[in-house]
Amino acid sequence: MKLDRLLAITMTLLNQPRVSATALAERFEVSLRTIYRDMEAINQSGIPIVSYPGTDGGYEIMSNYRIDKQVLTLEDFSSIYAALRGIRTATDSSDDHELLDKIGAMIPGSADTAKADISRIDLDFKPTPNDKLKFGPLHDAIKELHLVRFAYLNNKGEESERTVEPMGLYLKGYVWYFYGYCLLRSEVRNFRLSRILRLTVLPETFVRRSYTLQDVEKQFMSKADFSKVEVELHFAPAARTRVLDEFGFDQIHDNEDGTLSVTAHYSSTNRALQTVLSYGTQVTVTAPLDFIEELKKHIRGMTEKYGV
Repeated sequence: MKLDRLLAITMTLLNQPRVSATALAERFEVSLRTIYRDMEAINQSGIPIVSYPGTDGGYEIMSNYRIDKQVLTLEDFSSIYAALRGIRTATDSSDDHELLDKIGAMIPGSADTAKADISRIDLDFKPTPNDKLKFGPLHDAIKELHLVRFAYLNNKGEESERTVEPMGLYLKGYVWYFYGYCLLRSEVRNFRLSRILRLTVLPETFVRRSYTLQDVEKQFMSKADFSKVEVELHFAPAARTRVLDEFGFDQIHDNEDGTLSVTAHYSSTNRALQTVLSYGTQVTVTAPLDFIEELKKHIRGMTEKYGV
């Protein structure tokens, strides 16, 4: 498993002056490209990796970092253990169980401080029951490099058939997604697990393309415009808790009568309408006029539907 390999590579670099990419690839039975991606992941996690070219070249951890970080503290092990325990709630993988046992064995079980540190943070990445049915097959397809086929629902409820080279699963905003190369769209796309229907893992395999999750995020952010629709909202005091959860303290203006004013930004009119309507009578839209007219049209349509 990748997480197990990353930890082993890090421990190797901590205990050896310099290791070549070829030696690491042979030791962990992966390709050179995989080692390059692993080094990038370790570097992005905050451990400074230095690369040296030439016949005597290779990778090593920056010397001044090595002195401070060569020994993992009890708190370090406890944090790693808590993170792995959270990952296990999502995957139920035997690899995760084995790695968790390995890390747990390094923590003194009889020490009260160890127990306190482990229980200080509890992470739960568990997917919903519906997502969990897809999580296992996708996890295996990513690991074994098998194509997957499924029907996918867009935000308008339209269904399309997709065949995808799955590359990775990730959690964002309490929602599970996976990303991969979509053969229908001929580009890397991300897919929300809850919108996947009739998932099938195909026998055909593929060669993994040189994309990372960071590439997908950059592509998404370059296309998305989260400030496309600006709406002025006026909330009743009873909505305060939800407004704070959704918008944060920085964006909220407290009025003397206990109401709250917010300038909200949305990627589309539909997204803004969904949010505003979900507040019911606890919100009043004060601007812009064209959005207010659109909101009135939706309310009239609901009134006609229910014969009010």
